[in-house]
Amino acid sequence: MKAINTDDFKVTSKFSITDTPTTLDTSCSDLKTHDELKKVSKKLGKLQDKMYANNRYSVLVCLQGMDTSGKDSLIREVFRRFNARGVNVYSFKTPSSAELEHDYLWRHYIALPERGKFSVFNRSHYENVLITRVHPEYLLNENLPGINSVDDIPKHIWKDRFEQINNFEKHITQNGVVVFKFFLHLSKEEQRERLLRRLDKPEHNWKFAPSDLEERELWDDYQKYYEDAINHTSKDNAPWFVIPADNKETARYLVAKTIYDHLKNYDDIKEPEVNEDVLDNINAYKKKLMEEK
Repeated sequence: MKAINTDDFKVTSKFSITDTPTTLDTSCSDLKTHDELKKVSKKLGKLQDKMYANNRYSVLVCLQGMDTSGKDSLIREVFRRFNARGVNVYSFKTPSSAELEHDYLWRHYIALPERGKFSVFNRSHYENVLITRVHPEYLLNENLPGINSVDDIPKHIWKDRFEQINNFEKHITQNGVVVFKFFLHLSKEEQRERLLRRLDKPEHNWKFAPSDLEERELWDDYQKYYEDAINHTSKDNAPWFVIPADNKETARYLVAKTIYDHLKNYDDIKEPEVNEDVLDNINAYKKKLMEEK
């Protein structure tokens, strides 16, 4: 496999969605890529065990992408080798009535990871500047002061929300949460083929909904708003990584490698030192246990 620098996928300057490829030539087969993913995923699992013992940092992984971009299967494959206690996955769908009684970030705050753990957001707080922007009528469900119709929505609300999201991420990163944000960059043609596969395979028919085609009609709007959101919210403390997603195996490997490559550089993530009294008396403790036979 070609040497890959995961920083190449980080958004550090103005991002153009149309100029960014949805494929990557890794010069190896899907089978080989899958084997590489297993190796990295195993390393990540061990690193999370160390993080759990260290109890200093936690990790938030945000996954965004168009329908069929592969978020669900990516979560399954990347985090498969984690201890179950070390990772929680949240799929944020239409807000519940209880969630709508709070501000739009509330349900994401309460899902943040405990120290030593990972939280994976399958769709995230960015839905509030993506799908809500494509469908501004959804904003009315929040019952915001002064907004009684779509015509009442001020143009500055989206920039306000970008600032609020940046402040949210600044706050949590300053308090020990390491944030990774991945945009699974899928081509329109690849989405078409994946939707067709859902219809061709009876066991996958349940994944398809007529609304998938309705949302596909809004492809250009989504692309424009993804580009805008990424450009406004890719910061040093919480950068965006744009992952070519036309090949699922490649996308999974890149996400896993990105997380591992960055976390392994934290030299203060290490297992706690053992109490000197325990070290001095290890042989005595072992002897006592052996005598119980």
